[in-house]
Amino acid sequence: MGKIKRIIPIFITVSVFVLFYIKRFIFLKFYPPVCNLFVFLIFFISLFKKETIIQKIAKTLDGELSKKQIIYTRYVTYVWCILTFFNFVVSIWTIFLSDKIWLLFNGCISYILIGLLFIIEYMIRIILRKKGLF
Repeated sequence: MGKIKRIIPIFITVSVFVLFYIKRFIFLKFYPPVCNLFVFLIFFISLFKKETIIQKIAKTLDGELSKKQIIYTRYVTYVWCILTFFNFVVSIWTIFLSDKIWLLFNGCISYILIGLLFIIEYMIRIILRKKGLF
């Protein structure tokens, strides 16, 4: 089963390139929504498990988490769900707009939003650690 999980992203990527080659740009425009939906589902489904994906990452980096850290990582998972769902909806919307707008959002703005969320969350985590809340 582990090998299949590793092959799925490669298969999807190759399929997108094949469809792009056959039908040119229209299928390429569906790649960002598919990726955004996939990432959203990873975060969203993890909310219904004992540990969210963010908790697993934090646990790997920091070891055992305190109750406050577990609550914090759950909230961070909610924020990532909101951002990835927003990116999904806007990337679908841009499919029907001009190529320039599609490229601007899917090739630039969405990555800036993800980077900003990383930076802001990291700064908040540093502040919380300095205040001794973690």
